[in-house]
Amino acid sequence: MQIYVCIKHVPDTAANIKITGSDSFDDAACKFVVNPYDEYGLEEAVQLVEKQGQGEVVVITVGKEAAMASLRSALALGAHRGILVKNDSQFLSSTLTAQALKAAILQDGTPDIIFTGKGSVDTEGFQTQYRLAAAMELAVVNEVVDLKIGDGQATVEKEIGGGSREVLEMKLPCVIGATKGLNEPRYPKFPDIMKAKKKPVKQTDLASLGLESPADSVSLLNLEAMPERSGAKILDGDVKEKVTELVRILKEEDKVL
Repeated sequence: MQIYVCIKHVPDTAANIKITGSDSFDDAACKFVVNPYDEYGLEEAVQLVEKQGQGEVVVITVGKEAAMASLRSALALGAHRGILVKNDSQFLSSTLTAQALKAAILQDGTPDIIFTGKGSVDTEGFQTQYRLAAAMELAVVNEVVDLKIGDGQATVEKEIGGGSREVLEMKLPCVIGATKGLNEPRYPKFPDIMKAKKKPVKQTDLASLGLESPADSVSLLNLEAMPERSGAKILDGDVKEKVTELVRILKEEDKVL
């Protein structure tokens, strides 16, 4: 079984990113990590291969040269090899990312399963897995919390709110968006970290994939820092007075009504 896991090199959620212009930012001083949701997909892929006693887990990412650090982290967690599609852009649309992932995967092999996280914690577009599946004409389910593989198909459970779950069956190959609850990602051991340094990583430039410009295009027009939240307020008076004051604040101060 050949399993591909799409990961993203993202800033730690506690990192402070400096906006340097209307459409640019400086993240040089930020700590970067593997997108947390992608770790659930990676762990599930590694467990599947371990249970079967055969197969290969390939991690793939589209990003700058610095994304190699996240690939090495994924290799330390059990992946066998990696693919880096190099691109120096600060912003890459989900459409172009999906096309790059498709091209790199098909150049490399024949996937039985493709894992992604349910979304990335930086841009939070939640589109790449769907666009990748559409481009490859594969079935896709996102926010998967349980998975069983057998007889050439995947049986998945996904949460749909209110404590309810939906059970779906898909033929392999397919795309699965993993989320919290699917498993508990392992921590890398020192020997695994050392071994990861020697595992192969194929590098290719985005431009060399020969991709056509997507029919739909997305561009970054403006960046603004989130305003600081004001302090909490305690409203006095009876219920009617409190409601009246709350409505006034929402209308006149916060301007959300």
